[in-house]
Amino acid sequence: MAAGEMDDVKYDGMRLMAVHAHPDDESSKGAATMAKYAAEGAEVLVVTCTGGEAGDILNPAMKLSPMAGRDIAGLRRMEMAHAAEILGVEHLWLGYVDSGLPEGDPKPDLPPGSFALVPPHIAATPLVTVLRDFRPHVVTTYDENGGYPHPDHIMTHTVTMAALSAAADPTVNPELGDPWQVKKVYYNQDFHLRKWTAIHEGLLARGEKSPLGEMIEHMQSRAGADERLHRAVTTSVPCADYFETRERALLAHTTQIDPDGGFFRISRQLQAELWPTEEFELAVDFTSRPPLDGNTDELESDLFAGIVDVGSVQS
Repeated sequence: MAAGEMDDVKYDGMRLMAVHAHPDDESSKGAATMAKYAAEGAEVLVVTCTGGEAGDILNPAMKLSPMAGRDIAGLRRMEMAHAAEILGVEHLWLGYVDSGLPEGDPKPDLPPGSFALVPPHIAATPLVTVLRDFRPHVVTTYDENGGYPHPDHIMTHTVTMAALSAAADPTVNPELGDPWQVKKVYYNQDFHLRKWTAIHEGLLARGEKSPLGEMIEHMQSRAGADERLHRAVTTSVPCADYFETRERALLAHTTQIDPDGGFFRISRQLQAELWPTEEFELAVDFTSRPPLDGNTDELESDLFAGIVDVGSVQS
């Protein structure tokens, strides 16, 4: 490698793992951040807990797709492979069955055998193997509310945290590999009121139409009751250079993403001007740094902050 190229491999040797519930979650939550780190030399692995078998077809153009009607699971696997290639990341399926999002009053029971019904200590075991094999320095996932109250998202949080603890304990499943202690764990916090309000108001101030008005009104009406709108943000990663990559990865999920949807009406240039970052909440930190509380203007800008020298951590 030439000397000049070394400057472009800022995160050479670093490893980041993102644990998500369904295919397409990786492209809508922290995707530009993952693409940035992958492009700058880090190894990035996305682990998807379920196959998204219970997902609806949300793109009207795909309603008549023969494969979408015949084999939604197979189609979503193909979409996921395409998105991972676009983001420049590795990908693994954890192998569980999508629980679906029960709706109605009363809510129907979850399907037998679905991810959210598997005992967490059992569901976590495959992820322990992945953690001990990939040995990430940083893991991102959802908070205890799942980011939003989908049973698979909540289960993803539960299983990830259980697996992190088990993977670090040499007495737990030693047959699954040598123990591994992740240095930092983050919760994705893309869905917070301050961000979307700033984008909405910024569009209006520029004389642009905002496709976010109805969403903002709903968020504001829920602001007193919806904890996710006020989660602590400790980390804000500049990643606007990778918004185009994020958009292409989202669009790779053709059954789930409507290219004529509101989000895509906001130009990437305006997105970059109005909110050029993706946000996270630091949940676990073994770097021996002072704690971050998310209540000051002093935010991290790097998920690997505090892991200064890869050679000084486990490898």
